[in-house]
Amino acid sequence: MYHSIVKKRFIFLSAIIFILSFTLLGCSNASDSVEPSASTNSKMVTFAWPRDIGEMNPHVYNPSQLFAQSMIYETLVSYQDGGEVKPQLAESWNVSPDGKEYVFNLRQDVKFSDGSNFNAEIVKKNFDSVLDHRERHSWLRFISLIDQTEVIDEHTFKFTLTEPYYPTIQELAVVRPVRFLGEAGFPEDGDTSKGIAKSVGTGPWVLDEYKVDDFATFKHNENYWGELPDIEKITVKIIPDAETRVLAFEKGELDLIFGEGIMNIDAFNSLTSTGSYDSSISEPVATRILVMNTNRDTLSDIQVRQALHYGFNKEAIVKGVTSDLEEKADYILSSNFPYTSNVHAATVDYDVNKAQQLLDDAGWKVTEGKAVREKAGKPLEIQLMYNSAESIQKTMAEALQSEWAQIGVKLNIEGVELPTQVERFNKNDFDMNFYSNWGAPYDPHAFVNAVATEGFGFREAISSYPNKDELLSQIAAVQQTTDENERQELYTSILGSLQDQGAIVPISYIRQIAIYQKGVSNFTFPANRDEHPFKGLRIEE
Repeated sequence: MYHSIVKKRFIFLSAIIFILSFTLLGCSNASDSVEPSASTNSKMVTFAWPRDIGEMNPHVYNPSQLFAQSMIYETLVSYQDGGEVKPQLAESWNVSPDGKEYVFNLRQDVKFSDGSNFNAEIVKKNFDSVLDHRERHSWLRFISLIDQTEVIDEHTFKFTLTEPYYPTIQELAVVRPVRFLGEAGFPEDGDTSKGIAKSVGTGPWVLDEYKVDDFATFKHNENYWGELPDIEKITVKIIPDAETRVLAFEKGELDLIFGEGIMNIDAFNSLTSTGSYDSSISEPVATRILVMNTNRDTLSDIQVRQALHYGFNKEAIVKGVTSDLEEKADYILSSNFPYTSNVHAATVDYDVNKAQQLLDDAGWKVTEGKAVREKAGKPLEIQLMYNSAESIQKTMAEALQSEWAQIGVKLNIEGVELPTQVERFNKNDFDMNFYSNWGAPYDPHAFVNAVATEGFGFREAISSYPNKDELLSQIAAVQQTTDENERQELYTSILGSLQDQGAIVPISYIRQIAIYQKGVSNFTFPANRDEHPFKGLRIEE
């Protein structure tokens, strides 16, 4: 049962994570709203996004955009820097000693944007609406484990799991699907999976004006329970083309551009170099990873895997391809994620001589007159799959091809469309593949779950590990442990072992970028990769 649920989870979201690495999800929805009027309001910010904001349904995925959902809707807890989870709509919570019962003490001063009360009844109604379509949301494992929901009193809500699952609180912090819609937002039949009546949330913003595939304007929620943001109005212009976004910014039509893959690296560097604008680069939000399938004969040998790692100049490739917007990754997960700061794993420095010696020791010899090493008459030939639409993957693949040729390895690189890349990775139809983890607030538990999932590429990547069974046992145990020290020890062992065996090679830490006009200040990237960055934003008078 466990593997069935988790397999569905990763098949569903493996496609999403590739896309999330470069631009957040969304599409369009119909509307007949008028154009936004010109404003002299000095506390208004305009930015561009490549896709329409969508329906703004907190309980579904496409078409709604993550950043916009997080402006309108809130959850019980909030993911903060370093992986700390803090109260949001819940003032506090208690977890039973067996790790199954979660009791939330709700804030008593919260109202929805229409003035209606936030209480345990509406929390239960939202949870139950999501649970009515449990299969759709089973990628988020705690939802699959909820056995019952209860209203204890007006401001106390409880749910019970069928088994302990420590990442529950962390998963509650995600942007969707467990954020809270007011009563007036529910359709008559209560089934939000088919749509909502209107977007009524508890967040600091409400949707004001909207024209499909053109623009959306958000204004203050005057019933907001917390401190209202300094910025009074935010307009998002829908501009699908990256070059057009940059031109609009240079003309002064936009105050801000931010996100992952939201603009060309060269364009970002060119704009920042002028000194006319301010810019920010986030902490790592994910890791770009090279996955080697050890179920393949050639890659089942740890000496070959290690040789390949020694045989490319990671720092030079990352610097050359990303112009320092990404940072060379020494570890599978960066240290700003929970349970990762104490991981002890061998890091590998570029060493061509070491790479050649390892290949010699593994029996792959240089034959006079031939550029490719051979073993028992078989050439040392490997295939690397990459997303043909993703320029960084393509350029890194070409760089690896060139560098490994110097140590006698023939790397065949194959660009495929994203759906094909995902499908083949799921079916273990690959020698090597690029991947990136989900980031905050999903990791590290989502990443190690991926490794353990049957019918998913990571499971094949570790198939020849001598300690495979122990690793899988540790991964199962870490999800259920209620002891913090034991959990830390398990993660330290799991993440270190995965890296030391050399099939999961960290390449670079992915970062978000932002560029903004002079006068825009206090821009801060949220700790949660998917949330909006507007709450602390200011415009200098």
